[in-house]
Amino acid sequence: MLRKQAFTQLPDAALEALGNAERRRLVQALADGPRSVGELAAAFPISRPAVSRHLAQLERAGLVTHSAEGTRNVYALDAAGLTETAAWLTSFWDEAAARLKLVAKNTAPRNRSRGD
Repeated sequence: MLRKQAFTQLPDAALEALGNAERRRLVQALADGPRSVGELAAAFPISRPAVSRHLAQLERAGLVTHSAEGTRNVYALDAAGLTETAAWLTSFWDEAAARLKLVAKNTAPRNRSRGD
């Protein structure tokens, strides 16, 4: 039986945050490990305040966390938020694979004897 996702399970905030190319690039940069805002800003063509705003949105979406280390804010990926978002996206593949299997099963060529 094919399942339907409940609307309450939609990771809207994460998908909205990942809808921006700069935020996707920040997530990608953090895949290498935790980095400070200054380190991230040095690698991007946008201002440090803009990087901070993007990181704040990613944090609200549950995709990154931050900790204060002295005067530096260090950001890291949040495995729980990423896992939840990935699971939601993967559910579409599971659904598509199940539908494809049903179509293949129901449209398989049937052997007919000549003279039918």
